[in-house]
Amino acid sequence: MTTELWGAVAVAAVGTLLLRLLPLVWMQRHLGRKDGQGGSASMPGWLGVLGPVMIAAMLGVSLVPPANTLNAWLATVVGVGATLFVWRRTRSLGWPVVWGVAAFGVVRLLSFVVT
Repeated sequence: MTTELWGAVAVAAVGTLLLRLLPLVWMQRHLGRKDGQGGSASMPGWLGVLGPVMIAAMLGVSLVPPANTLNAWLATVVGVGATLFVWRRTRSLGWPVVWGVAAFGVVRLLSFVVT
């Protein structure tokens, strides 16, 4: 591998580490200050909303296909339909994703074969 590629991998690794490490360090310091002041050490309220907001953002991005074509929209609709159908049957998290991705992939593959 080239030096530029290793540099990009290193930058991505450091960025990923910092995205996880900085909130942890900030929260530990925040809770340490609250504990030192004699107050109850509780997490800020906005942290409870952050997870669902991030999941909603990923869902919104996933529902819009990258190409604005009939085949892309059809694959997205079939994938979402398969995901919802399997979720209603199993009420689990893993299998609906597997079947939704598989259905999306099959429709995309068939659209390339037919055209």
